Amino acid sequence: MAEPASRSTEALGPQRLRQLLHHVPGLTAADIDALVSRWQRPVQLRRGDFLIQPGQTDHYLYFIDEGVLRIFLPTQHEEICVGFGYASTLICSFPSFVEGRPSSYSIQTLKASRLLAITRADLLELVESRPNIGRFWRAEMERAVVGRIEREIDLLLPEPQRRLDRLRARSPHLFQLVPRKYIASYLRMTPETLSRLR
Repeated sequence: MAEPASRSTEALGPQRLRQLLHHVPGLTAADIDALVSRWQRPVQLRRGDFLIQPGQTDHYLYFIDEGVLRIFLPTQHEEICVGFGYASTLICSFPSFVEGRPSSYSIQTLKASRLLAITRADLLELVESRPNIGRFWRAEMERAVVGRIEREIDLLLPEPQRRLDRLRARSPHLFQLVPRKYIASYLRMTPETLSRLR
């Protein structure tokens, strides 16, 4: 379960978020101040904790300050890994966050993680009231759509080696952050197949 962040770590997340936003073209200092001020819910998770589970509705978008998480679809026979989150990226159960419906997915930490959250209502208010933030959010959505299309292409390829090669080219850092069994699940192959190919 989520625990409140300790006082000593609370300031780190907004500071890192602010540093990243300074590199976003088109955002003014006032835009950055407005955006950072809304990320007011710190979340501290231990390894193995769940950020969200099926049936819960995700009302927050999270900035990962520190840690690694996996997004997976639990089925009767297996847990199908569909994505990962790591430091300086955003994460949520996206269909639940956008449509306000219960999540089908679980999000679980692979190591102790520290996050900041913004509510959907606060994010949408900023997107509507500040054109630069609106453009930033649309660019993030476009990037997410491109990522989903690349993922679908991966899954359509019948050759495990090609799926692995595409992931290595696109996200080589995952192999340093994520245990092999979850990468294998993400690539829809057995851990043994992944070990043989590597």
